[in-house]
Amino acid sequence: MSDSTFHIREAKVDDVQTILELIKALAEYEKEPDSAKATPELLEQNLFKTPYAYTLLAFSGTPEAPGDSLGMALYFFNYSTWTGRPGLFLEDLFVKQEARGKGIGKAFFAELGKVAQEKNCARLDWSVLKWNQPSIDFYEKVLQASGMHEWMGMRLEERGIENLKKFAARSS
Repeated sequence: MSDSTFHIREAKVDDVQTILELIKALAEYEKEPDSAKATPELLEQNLFKTPYAYTLLAFSGTPEAPGDSLGMALYFFNYSTWTGRPGLFLEDLFVKQEARGKGIGKAFFAELGKVAQEKNCARLDWSVLKWNQPSIDFYEKVLQASGMHEWMGMRLEERGIENLKKFAARSS
């Protein structure tokens, strides 16, 4: 990227293909290219028709003269029983390799902070892969974020969710 002019905006339904391309680039970066199962139809349904999540996109250029996509931040809201307030969970933040070091990651966090404050969120949470030391360093040193070392992420995927049926309460 020869010039460092960029802008960030909320994604629109017309951006589905751009979002999908960025998801695939993120999957490559995280060494999991076959794990990205998103399709244009799923993104359109789940980000725009029934918005379970939201996306910010970074583009080179200006809003009036946008250029290439540079990155994305995909987030959703959760709820904290301890604070009694919503939280913002950053599912994925990705900046293309050639656009790193230009302040795009910081600008994404500034936008996320603005959203979190507008929605009265008590927390902004995210996960980072343990091997991703450049990102960990950025989060700790630049953002002054704290690692949650006493917590471990847990997950059920589709088969595990299906298996939960065996625990359903039986009515008498």
